[in-house]
Amino acid sequence: MKRTMESKRRWWRVGFVYHGRIISGYFMQGKISKLAVFDIDGTIFRKNLHFELINELAWMKIFPLDARRQLIEIYTSWVEHEGTYEQYRRALVNLYSEHIAGCRKSDVLRASKIVIPFHAKRTYVFAENLIKKLRSEGYHLIAVSGSPSEVVEEYNAHYLKFDAAFGSIYELNDQDVYTGVAAFEPSRNKGEVVKQYVYEHGLSLEDSYGIGDTESDGSFLRLVEHPIAFNPNQNLKEQAEKEQWRIVVEKKDVIYEIIQDTAVFLKG
Repeated sequence: MKRTMESKRRWWRVGFVYHGRIISGYFMQGKISKLAVFDIDGTIFRKNLHFELINELAWMKIFPLDARRQLIEIYTSWVEHEGTYEQYRRALVNLYSEHIAGCRKSDVLRASKIVIPFHAKRTYVFAENLIKKLRSEGYHLIAVSGSPSEVVEEYNAHYLKFDAAFGSIYELNDQDVYTGVAAFEPSRNKGEVVKQYVYEHGLSLEDSYGIGDTESDGSFLRLVEHPIAFNPNQNLKEQAEKEQWRIVVEKKDVIYEIIQDTAVFLKG
């Protein structure tokens, strides 16, 4: 009986050392070819997994209700242009770190299972189409996100189904209770995560793709042959213009590419 490639693939856990710590993620065993690297928040997902997880943890009373008030203040500051996107993202990280200490991993996993089914399909059309195209061409797909690994892995397992997905990891004690210390934050250098992954799995960056929306994605966009700055913030836009990367913007139901300050409309 002939088995399909999908039936031969198996989930495996991978690990590597980052700043003296063993970091792990998941990948699928099978034939490995070309690589494509995606950010998640603001690139695939229209919102922010970190934001949605904090909000759910507050509603579940795992985080104090005051955390939701703080969350709304952070979001309001961002939408009212009182700070940059990177400041907004760091504020979410700080808020999560402040309240995660003393929480059980099982509660965060439970919250992640609530968040993902409700928000999973809130994605950008350009990213969806690019994922379908690259998957059909046999690309090895990975995601590197600054959001907590629990919600990132849930998103990947039930929606993305990428070969690997990495998120921020927070330390646990022997009782599976968080200490509040971030053991691994991919956003500090996503390029290093990608390089280590490529090295450990014998991948090639030839004809590789990368897509991200902020300067924290620049470190892996510099590694790939086909970098795409998607809905970039100002810092990434300036970097993309300097490096002559593709700049693609999706607004409502229109997708267009910016070429030398001229908008060229795409079909999706």
